[in-house]
Amino acid sequence: MATSAFPPAPRSKLFALLSLLALAPGAYPFAPVAVPRRRSASLAASAPPAVSELTSAVTTLKNVLAKEYATFFSPMYEQYYAPDVTFDDPLTSLAGVAGYRDNVDLLAGRTLLGGILFADAGIVLHGVDGGAVDEDGAIAEVTTRWTLRLTAKVLPWRPTATFSGVSAYTLVPNPAAAGPRVVVAAQTDYWDSANIVGPGTPGEGGRYGKVPKADAVRDFLGQLSPGAVEAVSAAPEVPFLLLRRGAGYEVRRYPAVAAAAVSYERRDLAYDRLGALTRGATAYAPAVMTVPDGDEEEKSMAWTVAFQTPGGPGPSFPEPVEKAAETQTDVELKILPERVVAVIRFDDATTPNVVRKQDAALREMLKRDGLVAPEESEGKISFAQFDAVYSMGQRRSEVWIDLEKHPW
Repeated sequence: MATSAFPPAPRSKLFALLSLLALAPGAYPFAPVAVPRRRSASLAASAPPAVSELTSAVTTLKNVLAKEYATFFSPMYEQYYAPDVTFDDPLTSLAGVAGYRDNVDLLAGRTLLGGILFADAGIVLHGVDGGAVDEDGAIAEVTTRWTLRLTAKVLPWRPTATFSGVSAYTLVPNPAAAGPRVVVAAQTDYWDSANIVGPGTPGEGGRYGKVPKADAVRDFLGQLSPGAVEAVSAAPEVPFLLLRRGAGYEVRRYPAVAAAAVSYERRDLAYDRLGALTRGATAYAPAVMTVPDGDEEEKSMAWTVAFQTPGGPGPSFPEPVEKAAETQTDVELKILPERVVAVIRFDDATTPNVVRKQDAALREMLKRDGLVAPEESEGKISFAQFDAVYSMGQRRSEVWIDLEKHPW
């Protein structure tokens, strides 16, 4: 008989936590896609304002949404929501502004119960789009893309759950004499990890739709299980922005970096050469290998030695690296621009067959979810290693594929 991965006491806490989220209004605050919505009689009965006035009001509301995301809805601008506004996400449905506000406060730890259950909650907004107004005054949906993260501190191992997705907002003219000219009548949230039901238009990131609640529950529970002991990282990691946590893969934005690269036949010798080159400077994980399909082309390994910080100048090479490279003509120093990459993680040995299998699996996921890699990427495989060479524990390796068309 199969046994649970959770010890008895934490397991009871876990299911209590899940029950709270499933039953409380609006367990998660976000989602997207066009779903028919009713308009309240009071809202639908009013004559629409002029198109120019509506367009200006929609722009204002989009700016308000950006402010709410930036502060995790503290404050929430309740005047921009209809009194009978509805909210739906993969786990819950509710109506009314108060229930939504209270639930976000719970997730953010701003209530007594929330302070017991959760920690480190935050959301990153990637974009606010849509809201065009046609000549009849109809307003197209506004869509946001975001990544939400929170820690379930009620569990002893304090797992962090991450959700990315989109939220679709239905906007209508506000009939009230005072207040905003446009308000939110409905919001639907979709998770990238559960609600992509088709590829949609290539490059737009997939078509979203409703799925059984059991799918969302499995996705959530899968993030709360205790993890294995991981191998020691070889170095500090290059920071990245998580754009999507999809079903089986991630999409990340990496900053521009300064990298030192060497060609190699044996990977251990490449590590030794780059280790000598970067002595006296900081090298950052991961080491990124590029392996061509053909045997006639050389394999290469690159180490990052500097990266661009947000709002800062472009990366430059540390002086020790530049001096060392002067005497090593086979070392290439290069500045790599910001990139958006799809990533699949695995802990098997990085043999050619394993890496090729992971690359093929990731490419199928990208097609499934409406993301496009450049054609030239099919002639080579890039994979990353994060762990110290002789460390113990569960190893972390990834296959990377740059994206050419995506919604970020």
